[in-house]
Amino acid sequence: MLKRSHKALNLAGYQGGASILTVALTALARRLNEGAVGTPHLLPDVTSCGESAASLFRSIEAGERHIGYMASGYLSARVPELAVLDLPFSVQDRQAALQALDGYAGALLREAVARQSGFQVLAFWDNGFRHVSNAVRPILSPEDCRHLVIRTLDSGLYRQALESLGFSAVTTDVKDLVRVVQSGEVDAQENPLTNLLTFELWRHHPYVSLTGHFFGVLLLVCPRAWFEQLEPAQRQELRDAVADATELQRISAARQDTAAMIRLRSLGVHIADQASLDMAGLQRATAAVRQRFLSRLPAELVSAYLPALTGEQISLMS
Repeated sequence: MLKRSHKALNLAGYQGGASILTVALTALARRLNEGAVGTPHLLPDVTSCGESAASLFRSIEAGERHIGYMASGYLSARVPELAVLDLPFSVQDRQAALQALDGYAGALLREAVARQSGFQVLAFWDNGFRHVSNAVRPILSPEDCRHLVIRTLDSGLYRQALESLGFSAVTTDVKDLVRVVQSGEVDAQENPLTNLLTFELWRHHPYVSLTGHFFGVLLLVCPRAWFEQLEPAQRQELRDAVADATELQRISAARQDTAAMIRLRSLGVHIADQASLDMAGLQRATAAVRQRFLSRLPAELVSAYLPALTGEQISLMS
């Protein structure tokens, strides 16, 4: 049995205590406690200390912290293959997507991240389907999106897809999300339902449309240089702990979607489900963006993660 390591093992996230991401990261820290990888020190929410999510990512890549999570879109400018996770209206079955990420598609993405960044991907976490909330009116079709400023994360693909719907898309760090929503600097924002509760955005946005335009995937990451220096037994201990935390996180994410919808309705939020949306019109509006990014992706990766789009990609490239 490996001896306990007293070296500091720094874990950090960028959401508060009620977040399912914080719960999973806390479970990971507990699982690693008393182990050989290191003695866990957890900072659940760097933004509570005035730090940005972007600075968290930089600190992990630099080796100043050891484990944290990040939405895949934050890294896609450097790792273009990650765009496969963010093609609009491309994932309907979350379990099929997660199974693909646990298999060959995930292996291809891990290799791409390792090749083009200083990160090692430890796992793929479920950040839920992303939907639109706003303070102005029910959004049922692309026409309803026009002239509304929407906040999104720092992803060129996200911005282009949202602008194709008619929004004016702007980027802010997570630490500024509540401020720009509360102040009215933005009319709308897009996030999984759980974040409307975590950040209490429902207080300012009475309208939610269940667009499901992206299925959010989070990368659980560590510094690659640090990971490669671990002993084989330490790596296995880390992998086992990550597997347990990932199972908890994914179960919580699926349950939270249903619970969040019930809670939001009880708070008086108007929720437009997909039956009331012009889903065909929304998908048509974003088709050119999807096709543009799809045409740039490796065929092997598309086949592994989104087999239903393989024929579409072949036709684009022929």
